Amino acid sequence: MSELLDALIRQRKEEALDYKAYLDELAELAGKVREPSDAGGYPASVDTQARRALYDNLDRDETAAIRVDTAVRHTRKDDWRGNRFKEREVLGAVREELGRYEARAEEIFEIVKNQREY
Repeated sequence: MSELLDALIRQRKEEALDYKAYLDELAELAGKVREPSDAGGYPASVDTQARRALYDNLDRDETAAIRVDTAVRHTRKDDWRGNRFKEREVLGAVREELGRYEARAEEIFEIVKNQREY
């Protein structure tokens, strides 16, 4: 995103765009920042903020992100954050679905804990 903005600013400085076209492209870029799914960087199945966070942190592995997301949604219980036993259960579900990323279970669990959707 920052590269696009830098290119747009550089192009404007070179006066290659008239002011109205510059504002139109700036507004379009702002829309992509507000709704990243429109930016085209995520597969269709990675359709929530939580899945995007997992996808980004699991080396853009769509299958792993969806498996972890599904496991968390099916395992978590009400008020699970802060409850050591409920958190341990969610961590176990995350660890079970991580496969080759199992060494990063604690890191991914912290990402899960910080997602409002869960």
